[in-house]
Order: sequence, then C-alpha cells, then structure tokens
Amino acid sequence: MSWAAPEDLYLSTSLASYLDKKLLILLRDGRKLMGTLRSFDQFANAVLEGACERVIVGDLYCDIPLGLYVIRGENVVLIGEMDVEREELPPHMTRVPTEEIRRVNTPNLNFFMIFCVYFLSPSSCPHLR
Repeated sequence: MSWAAPEDLYLSTSLASYLDKKLLILLRDGRKLMGTLRSFDQFANAVLEGACERVIVGDLYCDIPLGLYVIRGENVVLIGEMDVEREELPPHMTRVPTEEIRRVNTPNLNFFMIFCVYFLSPSSCPHLR
C-alpha cells in the first residue's frame, strides 16, 4: 500500500530520466550537493553515489566528499543534470582545501552564534551547546 497521494506522484516520475546521471541538487538550507543519482522513491527521496557538498565563498570553492548519500525529498529545491563535457565553474573560481573554506567562512558562523545569543535561547543554538 502506498502512502503517496496522486498529487505527490509527479515528483518522482520526472526523476526517472536522471537515473545514473551526475546531478546538482540544491537543498532548502542552501547546501549544494553533487553526485550520481542511483535511486529514488515516490516522495522524491533520492540516493546519490559519489556525493560531495560544494561550498562556495566568494571566488573560492571546495568539494567535501560525502560518499553514498540519502536526501529527503522534502528538502530538495532544485535538481539539475550536470553537463560532463563543460567546465563546472567559471575560470576565476579557485579550488581550496576544506580548512581554507572554513577559515574564510568563519564570520558567517560568528554572526549565527551572535544571532542565537541575542534572539534565541542559547540552548536552541547548536553551536553553543
């Protein structure tokens, strides 16, 4: 017995054309994941093989390897097929190690922590626990 309503079925039928292709998936929280689509279900939950998270800060980027990765369908904002013949990024982008991206991106984390302290209870901020 399926729990999917008829209006939910359109989400997964269009994913069939993406099977075994390299995809870029944008999530609701802003993360960008890349990998090969290996499986999906009627709720658009997806399994990526060889997945990595691409982090971009200004002209710098890094790919954080994730391996086999399961994505909950309700978190997906956009799915696009990547053209393996073309360059993935503009030529001015520079690939750097993960540590460099984290160092450059630290001000955003500090802003988040300040926001949590002043506007939320400290217990609700994951970086202050």
